[in-house]
Amino acid sequence: MNPARIWWCPTGPLAFLPLHAAGIYAQNERFPPGLCVSDFVISSYTPTVSALLGKVRRSADARELLSSKLLIISQPNTQGLPPIPGTTTEMNAISAITRSDNFESLRLEGEAATISRVQLEMESHSSIHFACHAKQDINDPLKSGFYLHDGRLELADIIRQNIPHCQLAFLSACQTSTGDEKLSEEAVHLAAGMLAVGYQGVVATMWSIADQYGAQIAEGFYKYLTDREVPSGVRGIESVNAARALHQAIQGIRKRVGDTEQGLLKWVPYVHFGY
Repeated sequence: MNPARIWWCPTGPLAFLPLHAAGIYAQNERFPPGLCVSDFVISSYTPTVSALLGKVRRSADARELLSSKLLIISQPNTQGLPPIPGTTTEMNAISAITRSDNFESLRLEGEAATISRVQLEMESHSSIHFACHAKQDINDPLKSGFYLHDGRLELADIIRQNIPHCQLAFLSACQTSTGDEKLSEEAVHLAAGMLAVGYQGVVATMWSIADQYGAQIAEGFYKYLTDREVPSGVRGIESVNAARALHQAIQGIRKRVGDTEQGLLKWVPYVHFGY
């Protein structure tokens, strides 16, 4: 089965619901388990229809200039915040998959992941993976950002950079696509911010994620992406395949944890934005 793709552009209270996971989960004779949206389609989200159309128009040019460079950021121990040791496991899993003669990846962890170094490397890497703590500033969205070794890299700083041919941003941090109930009609989260920066696609989370499953989802995601052949013959990351890659990774986790209440909390938070 090759499921079709669908884009959700929710407004108002719907913006806070995981529409990609809507379904019937009660186990009884009338409704068998497993009848949910993700059984039939691959879901993506977009903050506005115009934002999606802009990504579609850029897609052809982005393909011609496809780069296989991936920047991997990990911060397992951030001062003043809870440790997240699973980020190291996650980084190791991604590095193992992307380690090949035709695929370039750079990993920055702990003290090596400073604000200045990450900003510098972002300009020569078309895709980035953040495995760290993040903060959403509802009052001033441009101050939202990612916690690195020496502080927070804010959206305002990223927007001012020159990052050519942006492809994919994977935000493996808690609540990177959570909006504000007082501003339900506005996209004020990190995922929308990275789309505004220019990234064609963004993987984010709607609420807190389980640290122990982050590495498994990332591993399945990048394995699918790097197995794809692109028109240029270079094995690289192509954003247009990201939604399908996330779908495949999530389905793998779902088979293992099931559709129990605790199982749903492991996979439902992950969402794809963009094209």
